[in-house]
Amino acid sequence: MSDRAAARPPDDPEVARLRAAAEAAEAELRLARARAELAAAEAAAARARADAAAGPDVETTTSAGEAAPSRTSSTRQPAPDAEAPLTAAQVAEIAAGYGSDAAALDLGVLVNGGPVASVRVRIPLAMTNRHGLVAGATGTGKTRTLQLLAEQLSASGVPVFAADIKGDLSGIAAPGAESEKLRARTRSLEQDWSPRAYPTEFYALGDDSASGVPVRATVSGFGPLLLSRVLGLNATQESSLALVFHYADEKGLALVDLSDLRAVLVFLTSDEGKAELKNVGGLSSATAGVILRELVAFSASGADGFFGEPELDVTDFLRVTAEGEGMVSLLEVPNVAARPELYSTFLMYLLAELYEVLPEVGDLDKPKLVFFFDEAHLLFRDASKAFLAAITQTVRLIRSKGVGVFFVTQTPKDVPADVLAQLGSRVQHALRAFTPDDAAALRASVRTYPASGYDLERVLQELGTGEAIITVMDERGTPTPVAWTRLYAPRASMSPIPAGDLAAAVSASPLFARYGSPLERESAREILAARLQAATEAREAAERAKKAAADEAEYARQKAAIDKAHAEAQKKAQREYDRLLRGTASPRSSSPSSPLDDLLGRGSTRTILNGVIRGLFGTGRR
Repeated sequence: MSDRAAARPPDDPEVARLRAAAEAAEAELRLARARAELAAAEAAAARARADAAAGPDVETTTSAGEAAPSRTSSTRQPAPDAEAPLTAAQVAEIAAGYGSDAAALDLGVLVNGGPVASVRVRIPLAMTNRHGLVAGATGTGKTRTLQLLAEQLSASGVPVFAADIKGDLSGIAAPGAESEKLRARTRSLEQDWSPRAYPTEFYALGDDSASGVPVRATVSGFGPLLLSRVLGLNATQESSLALVFHYADEKGLALVDLSDLRAVLVFLTSDEGKAELKNVGGLSSATAGVILRELVAFSASGADGFFGEPELDVTDFLRVTAEGEGMVSLLEVPNVAARPELYSTFLMYLLAELYEVLPEVGDLDKPKLVFFFDEAHLLFRDASKAFLAAITQTVRLIRSKGVGVFFVTQTPKDVPADVLAQLGSRVQHALRAFTPDDAAALRASVRTYPASGYDLERVLQELGTGEAIITVMDERGTPTPVAWTRLYAPRASMSPIPAGDLAAAVSASPLFARYGSPLERESAREILAARLQAATEAREAAERAKKAAADEAEYARQKAAIDKAHAEAQKKAQREYDRLLRGTASPRSSSPSSPLDDLLGRGSTRTILNGVIRGLFGTGRR
């Protein structure tokens, strides 16, 4: 039969059938080996229980023929189901569920009383864009799980974005340090471990260039919905802020930083902008004042540095090295406690930007980017319905853009049900139940898992550090069986890199030359300042013209009064002159002349009188 198959062309259906049969036989062989190992482990556990029941200080033998430590009667014996809660058939089912030969990320090995190294728990690489959840109490290993996933994604050529909350993820840029404890763990899991570093780019919110390449956003790009979330505005104020953004867009007012938005609000509430405020519609001066006060307080908290230009191009997160490894982009936010809403909302902004700029690609063999959303409870806490709806829509639709999103938080209840429904992979570390509310939350979490051979309500509280209950989607898109997993160790350093090394990496980044220095361009603040200046100058010019006109009118009035008084004086002088003239021009008579006429001569009196009158009034006739 083999000769006939060899003679057929490669695309012959018979060849394909034979190849499929061979692959099925190989899978059956792997399953048989897993069953044999499980049977040996169960036999060893049974012998150990029998020896312990027979009496103290009885030495048992492991399946590998090595002497196991003896147990004394004083040692508490766990229940048989705690030793190996799963049957051979259940282990075989788990092995088959995770046994695909497709490219995958190795998370760890199955735990059934002890690690079953032959049964590896894996996430198919193609399914990492179906989103996921990494949850667990503080100290249970969530960050190390995130690092393990990020390392393997990078090695597979998939870029990664993650927020470094505590600073210890920065160690992914340095090789891990080998220790006796680490060697013991990797040997027990049969992990092929060797130290190595991964290509890493460090980012920082705002102008903290010592921590990373500055990441900035314009206020226009951030949008009214996300900004309302940061400012803590109610629904009415949120809609009013949206109107302000709409007004700025219509008037060509670029909102680059917070000072631009403040300038628009100040303008709309000023005398010059009151008319335009009425045309905006639905925006009262009181609401504008509230928004303005919240912006001032927000700026006072140091948020000004997060808004501005140059605005980050989110496609820089999609870079791949020359060797084909995905770039790990870490946002360094060690002071997240000071601005939790800003941090979480900024991550949501980046995710929304990715959704806006990336094209539709459908299902890929591997995602274009995997986005880890650490401290996810900060994003959803006290969020408005509109904000939650926007998140749900983004998570639902961004998968078709080739982007996978993993939420990292303490309990699944931190994530709304509508968002949880979109998540295909789940890595659940230990949960704690100290209060009745915790116990209720634990039972609610257990009910969300598929049926399994575990008492999950008990197991989830007994998981050790570095262990998790895992269920993911296989390459067909169906959920895999629930698996108690002991996770592999990351290959990079699990400690933060020194501050000097981080600063050197930031300054050497090719992105630092593009984003390191802030830019200033004409925006709403400058445009409105120029408009207000022009309006002020026009108002002052109008006032000057009005005053000049008033002065001119007053001058004309006074001049007219002077001219009138002068004319009346002239008339009065003329009348007086005429009166005097009539008095001196009386007819001649034979009466004797006056002594003055005798002295000056005849007619001299008239001549002198005329001269006096001309001197007094500047008038007279020749």
